[in-house]
Amino acid sequence: MVDRAAQRRARAEEADALLFLLLSKACDALGVPTEGVALVAVGGYGREELSPYSDLDVMLLHAEGYPQVDELAAQIWYPLWDSRTRLDHSVRTVAQAQQAAADDVRVALGLLDARHVAGDSHLTLQLRSVLMADWRRTAKTRLPALAEACRDRATTVGELAHLAEPDLKEAYGGLRDAVVLRALVASWLIDVPHPVVERARLDLLNVRDELHEVAGRATDRLVADVAGEVAAGLGLADRDALLRHIYATGRTLAHVCDVSWRRIESLMARPPRSRRRHRGGGPLLLALDEGVGQHEGEVVLMPEARPERDSALGLRAAAVAADRDLVLSPAVCDRLARTAALLPEPWGAEARRLFCALLGAGEGLLEVWEALDQAGYISRIMPEWATVRFRPPQSAIHRYTVDRHLLETCVEASKLVRDVRRPDLLLVAALLHDLGKAVDGDHSVTGAVIATTVARRLGFAEADVDTVTLLVRQHLMLAQVATRRDLDDPMTVDLVAGIVGNTDTLDLLEALTYADARAAGPAAASPWRLRLVGELARRVRGELSGGGAGLWTDAPPIPLPQLHQVVGVGRLGVTVSDHRGDLRVNVAVPDQVGTLSTVAGVLAVERLAVRSAVITSVDGLGISQWSVAGSAPDPVRLRDRLAVALRDDSDLVRRLAARDSSARGKAAASRVDLLPDASETATVLQVRAHDRPGLLYDVTAAIASTGADIRSAHVSTLGAECVDVFYLTDSDGSPLEEEDARTTAKSVLDRLTF
Repeated sequence: MVDRAAQRRARAEEADALLFLLLSKACDALGVPTEGVALVAVGGYGREELSPYSDLDVMLLHAEGYPQVDELAAQIWYPLWDSRTRLDHSVRTVAQAQQAAADDVRVALGLLDARHVAGDSHLTLQLRSVLMADWRRTAKTRLPALAEACRDRATTVGELAHLAEPDLKEAYGGLRDAVVLRALVASWLIDVPHPVVERARLDLLNVRDELHEVAGRATDRLVADVAGEVAAGLGLADRDALLRHIYATGRTLAHVCDVSWRRIESLMARPPRSRRRHRGGGPLLLALDEGVGQHEGEVVLMPEARPERDSALGLRAAAVAADRDLVLSPAVCDRLARTAALLPEPWGAEARRLFCALLGAGEGLLEVWEALDQAGYISRIMPEWATVRFRPPQSAIHRYTVDRHLLETCVEASKLVRDVRRPDLLLVAALLHDLGKAVDGDHSVTGAVIATTVARRLGFAEADVDTVTLLVRQHLMLAQVATRRDLDDPMTVDLVAGIVGNTDTLDLLEALTYADARAAGPAAASPWRLRLVGELARRVRGELSGGGAGLWTDAPPIPLPQLHQVVGVGRLGVTVSDHRGDLRVNVAVPDQVGTLSTVAGVLAVERLAVRSAVITSVDGLGISQWSVAGSAPDPVRLRDRLAVALRDDSDLVRRLAARDSSARGKAAASRVDLLPDASETATVLQVRAHDRPGLLYDVTAAIASTGADIRSAHVSTLGAECVDVFYLTDSDGSPLEEEDARTTAKSVLDRLTF
């Protein structure tokens, strides 16, 4: 086994010996002393990390007034140039070096690794002391510029973990970022996991050494032409094995950078007072969900949380972190990976809901999933993920590795959840659609088999499993048919209609097609291609909508409780029941405009998250059955709170306004649609919005403010999204007039967007 680290040190030592000799000869030739002058290695040379064709980055450091410094420099540099040594040189006093570091953060990073080579060591020590003190003193003002430079570089060059021809130095997660991490640690503001960073850095240096040897020149970009030879030199099987190794290393460094920058930003954003501990002596935690809290910008577990007992705790923490765009504490990730109880098979409804909420969190998904994946938690809950982790793209149109492409597809799908009836199925299919690429054969076919297994494990009903399987099996169909078949040929439309079967599945498949294409890259998501897909879907939708039942019916899907079980004194009653692990709250109230919003508001104030609800009117009573998450409430307490709120809701409004107002405006804009063909006896209003406390209260209160009566409602929370359908009538029990319907829809939308 070649010890490449030793080879790098040997090259540096050889350069040191040469520079020592050149300085001695130059001083003797000019008759000047070696006191007051020094040769200092900086950058990679300062770290003794010279690859075969690396530059020598050297500074001639001299005291003020040192004689003949220009002549001395010439006698050192010219022999190096004559020998064709790649040289990056400078001549400075300590003050000049200090100013250069202050003017350019990249110069400052290189000088932090300054190492004495020859001459006056006291001068080098003075330089290091001054530069390090300056860096620590000014870090808080300089780090924002460094962060911006890192972001610009990541945008321009890309991420090391996802480039087909990765740049080992400049790509995000590459050698340049390893240097940045050293600088962050040197600031004394944060620490990083040194063994992890050091292993990753040395791995990349080893790849670069071999790349230099194979290419015969200085280069940091691993192009396809030499990748196979570099892999062989490193003892790896082939180019794909080399890329997987680089991707894994780059992702590790990128993850550490992500967490480090988040911690820096959190630290700098806090006023000095907030850095103190509260009087109790421990860290000040903000509760976010059951067993989950926030501390200094990171999602952590509450002291009473027991992941070894609560199998859904990891998903709950992940969903909260992703939804709020917070860092999931690395310590929490490690603890979950080591101690979290295994999820039952099939998963329960709560675990499935949290998983879908995580997938639907948008950009927040990426960092949280990466943190859990690095710790090993993802492999515990979804073993199939390991088969695509770091797998290189198989097509030139893909810009990401297979695993990252799946996550990016989820991000794109989260923008389309308002366009489908079952966003949970869309998000799960987005995550699973390319898992078959780890198996030989048509990845759509092999992936469908895997999707069936995973969907059943997640606890979906068989009909939903069939839908997810079809989506994965046919995820390329719309794009292929749209670009390869004549859309004017009726057989083309009949073919697709026969496969999807109904408009709900077509909507899901169309959304998955768009998300997949946009995640793949510009070539796959060309306007021409997507326009053809949209036209094909439009024609198939027209074919399918010609027959069959409508999307919505007036009949509630959940049997209503018996009236005598819920109605008490004053025709107001509340019962709580457990139906196969599903906590249900049954409520009966006098049926009048506004009472439904009051019930919804009381449940929100009691911190009961509504997952689904069925609401209708019977004999002058508003009867509702709510499926909720949280601790089982006391029905007597609920009834008393409801009675008070029905008489005077001012306290209810105040308490709701104080709860989680920051959640408004989260994710995609809310959608409010009128469905003119859904019912002949009522006006049907459909609301799609990001779930948050008090959402249902806001919607129903807005409807009540227009005087419309809610005859029945069907409320469902799928992942992080709510899809609520309301059947509205006027005071005579007839559908709303067209103008009144539009006014009601606008009132709801205004309430959701203010």
